[in-house]
Amino acid sequence: MFLLAAVLVACGGNNNDNNNNNANDNANNEENANNDNNDNNNNNDNNNDNAANNNDSEGLELGQTELSVPYVPWAREEISTHILAALLEEVGYEVETLQVEAGPMFASVADGDSDFHTSAWLPATHEEYWEDYGDDLVKVKEMIDKAPLALAVPEYVEDINTMEDLKDNEEFGDSVDWEIIGIDGGAGIMGNTEKALEEYGLDDWELVQSSEAAMLTELQEAIENEEPIIVPLWKPHWIFGAADVEIKMLEDPKEIYGGDGDQIYTVARKGLEEDAPAAYHILEQYEESYEMLEELMPLVHDEGQDVEDVAQQFLDDNPDLVEEWTEGIK
Repeated sequence: MFLLAAVLVACGGNNNDNNNNNANDNANNEENANNDNNDNNNNNDNNNDNAANNNDSEGLELGQTELSVPYVPWAREEISTHILAALLEEVGYEVETLQVEAGPMFASVADGDSDFHTSAWLPATHEEYWEDYGDDLVKVKEMIDKAPLALAVPEYVEDINTMEDLKDNEEFGDSVDWEIIGIDGGAGIMGNTEKALEEYGLDDWELVQSSEAAMLTELQEAIENEEPIIVPLWKPHWIFGAADVEIKMLEDPKEIYGGDGDQIYTVARKGLEEDAPAAYHILEQYEESYEMLEELMPLVHDEGQDVEDVAQQFLDDNPDLVEEWTEGIK
């Protein structure tokens, strides 16, 4: 009997110890589980913080950092090229601007030697260049939706209002030696004028090649002396605001010069979007208006200020535009 009791006591004591041990183990397991949950929550919080930080740093990479931009020093094109160059330099690019003629401008971008230009007047003015090079170019953005071109005369030349008024007009023809004072030979408006002379039967007239600067000098001198003159002109152009008299653009019933006007595009070489994504994005976001151009063009072309200084000053004076045009760039 004593032996049985001893055995029962011994068995009972072991069960109590086991129960205590089990209770302790359960408590420890629960504590470890809570700790694991806390660690997981902390890890999730850290992951969320990291994701937020990654989102904050998201933006397009520069990619290729050296860019080459050809331009012809026409009134608008010189301004737009240098504003874009200064804008791209602000986000970290190195930009080389190259003054060329129209043909090399299109060719160099099409063959990849240069990256983009801001001067594709389509569909009329640069039709031939687009036929030759358009397959290797990308229209990035339409910059101006209506850019009219025409032959033009000062308003005091009262009897000349349309291209048809030039035909067999001996009085006016003799007064200007039957010469139309043109610009550089590669310009699209020169090709359009040659075509217009044929289409309107203006066999007595001669288109004289010079440069935009030389043409404008002759135009201004003629206006100062109230003498007759006829030249090819286009808008936007600073001379319309700077001249002492109104300048008339002749009506073109056959729309040789493109009717109501061309559209002006920024065009790039194929592959630029992949090679320099931030630069391409800026080209897509950059905008200009007649008002903006009419403010800036006279500073360079009439007052003689340096175009790079004018472009940089414009950006310095308009930080909101800089922020808008560079949005989404790292």
